Amino acid sequence: MKGISIKDIAQEAGVSPTTVSFVLNGKGKEKRISEQVSKRILKIAGKLKYKPNQLARGLRTGKTKTIGLMVEDIANIFFANVAKVVEDEADKFGYKVLFGSTEDNEEKAKGLLEVLRYRQVDGYIITPTLNLDKEIAALQKPVVLMDRYFPNIADSNYVVVDNFQGAYTAVSHLVEQGYKKIGIITTTSAQIQMQQRLDGFVDALKKHDLPAGKNVIKRLPFDLDRAGFIQEITQYLQQNKDLDALFFATNYLGICGIESIRSIGLHIGTDIGMVSFDDHDIFRLHSPSITCVAQPVEEIGRRLIHMLIAELEHSTEVSEPQHVVLSLELRKRESSMPAVHHVNA
Repeated sequence: MKGISIKDIAQEAGVSPTTVSFVLNGKGKEKRISEQVSKRILKIAGKLKYKPNQLARGLRTGKTKTIGLMVEDIANIFFANVAKVVEDEADKFGYKVLFGSTEDNEEKAKGLLEVLRYRQVDGYIITPTLNLDKEIAALQKPVVLMDRYFPNIADSNYVVVDNFQGAYTAVSHLVEQGYKKIGIITTTSAQIQMQQRLDGFVDALKKHDLPAGKNVIKRLPFDLDRAGFIQEITQYLQQNKDLDALFFATNYLGICGIESIRSIGLHIGTDIGMVSFDDHDIFRLHSPSITCVAQPVEEIGRRLIHMLIAELEHSTEVSEPQHVVLSLELRKRESSMPAVHHVNA
């Protein structure tokens, strides 16, 4: 079905297409078009359900009022919730958001950037893959990084959380509850946010004079499927029966960890303590409930959009790059309560 065009509105209103274009682009008063004619054009446009071609408008104005959002995995509840906040906040400024997931795959990320460039988005919010720095630097549009950043690029804008402190606080909490042999389940990713979580874990153990060697660290490939994660975690637990607590570096690993622990007949909170990075409804509803390091999703989403809009509206002004590092909340639940045998150990 053919879409309604400016010419269709002009014909019904009895004016030129140029007049319709001025009115629809908010330039009626500037071009001295009468209020009566402007109202008639807007009424007809509404009746005909006219929708402007954003690409065509972008060619004329240089702006499409769209933002490209690239995350690691839109199915992950953390990224999904941030995306929802970003979408709602962007709408307040008259912007629409185009979404895409990279699956932490460099080639897929490059392909998504090509699509967003073709769609002529005005700016980008990107959760970058490891080697995407050159492609991001070449975008020539405002960019804000989220969740992670490139330490070697000082002039990038980003909104992240204090991953080191979040992990350090979580492990310190387990130690305070009496746990003495704590392992971490993380990924093989070299991304800075995962490295910071591992560093926080190791530093907390060293601070409390607890073993922090390789045997308490289990790295899993990012691209394993759910069954693969569960199998690997299960094998790790079976090979390290002296562990009395686990820290999971992401929520999807934590969820797989619940299944692994259950599969070998252990009980969370009594046989083995547990804390996960990132909250999830499953953690809150599970019995026992799971202690987690919660990210401030609402604030992350708001900061991302407000930082990008500031760049878009003041792009001609030279300003210092904005680096925002947000604090995390440790939500203490039943999974990290001290077991009787820990107290007596």
